[in-house]
Amino acid sequence: MPATVWVLGIVSLLMDLSSEIYHALLPLFMTVTLGLPVAAVGAIDGVAEATASITKLVSGRLSDQSRRRKPLILLGYGLAAGSKFLFPIANGALPVLGARFADRIGKGIRGSPRDAMIADHTPPEIRGRAFGLRQSLDTVGAFLGPAAAIGLMWWLANDIRTVFWIATIPAFCSFLFAWIALRETRSTAVDSAPAPRLSAAWQLGSAFWWLIAVACIFTLARFSESFLILRASGEGLPMVLAPLVLVVMNLAYALLAYPAGMLADRLPASRLMLAGVAALIAADLVLAFATGLAMAFTGIILWGVHMALTQGLLSRLVAARAPAEHRATAFGIFYFASGIALLLSSLGAGLLWDLASPAATFLAGASFAALTALILIAAPKRFNLA
Repeated sequence: MPATVWVLGIVSLLMDLSSEIYHALLPLFMTVTLGLPVAAVGAIDGVAEATASITKLVSGRLSDQSRRRKPLILLGYGLAAGSKFLFPIANGALPVLGARFADRIGKGIRGSPRDAMIADHTPPEIRGRAFGLRQSLDTVGAFLGPAAAIGLMWWLANDIRTVFWIATIPAFCSFLFAWIALRETRSTAVDSAPAPRLSAAWQLGSAFWWLIAVACIFTLARFSESFLILRASGEGLPMVLAPLVLVVMNLAYALLAYPAGMLADRLPASRLMLAGVAALIAADLVLAFATGLAMAFTGIILWGVHMALTQGLLSRLVAARAPAEHRATAFGIFYFASGIALLLSSLGAGLLWDLASPAATFLAGASFAALTALILIAAPKRFNLA
């Protein structure tokens, strides 16, 4: 495995260790400490993720034009690290939105160049494993972050703001490690190609755009994980243990992400994607009808399984359907489209939760997942690589 993949994985691990401390506590911080409605949680998460997706589109284009990845990756991680200092001083919805906005812009700036750099440095025959490894290391951080949040909340007697201050440390270490350890090798194929034009990127082919359409429909089924925390909280999970939701979900995700990446290099893509969609449908149904913490955490584990089976696979497919000179732009388009879908799904999930019930939110997610499954069953060859 190329050293670049390991470096980017460790950088992601450190940043996610920091980010998931905030992510684990923000839903309750907003609804309990600040007294905001659940719809506000969905709106803030959706707007923040959509912002990241728009930024990924722009940064992907800039990365392909400049033929450089590292400067944008460093800028993204630096901005995300700086934004972490805004959360402890937030005292209302707008300051939280501003902090999330800055954090997600940083994520957006680094996302497309980072994934393009992995594809640049990795042979196609192990690309699924490369994305799986990076995702697995990222998810280890996402597992450790909520676990650290539980320990810190216990140690500091539920003082969320002090926990937020401590969480700035791994974010700064992430940026510092990327700055020191990341090495960029220029691609001869890309350097010899003419400067890419945006109009050419929009002509990536029907297979690419079909993939984008399926990914958007699928993303409508998988709204923000904040709703998993709220669901478990509604079933009796104490506030101090709220981060346990993300610990459990990300443990399942981390354990399966790399094996799923290996399978992505061997199995037809439609078969692996169908397995992930089935796991999401099962998760939604269990969470919709959960009558206690045992059922709620069963659904949460299944949610992590679906993430492991699908996220690295989708990245591999994007890389395979884009030429090297348009690779970062292709990732930007993918993240932009799926981010808009995530915005809509999170907004809809919050409204359904407030106006109907938590069960309605998860049943709606299961419906969109079932639609994705029907598309994959009807046209599996269009989803597979030639």
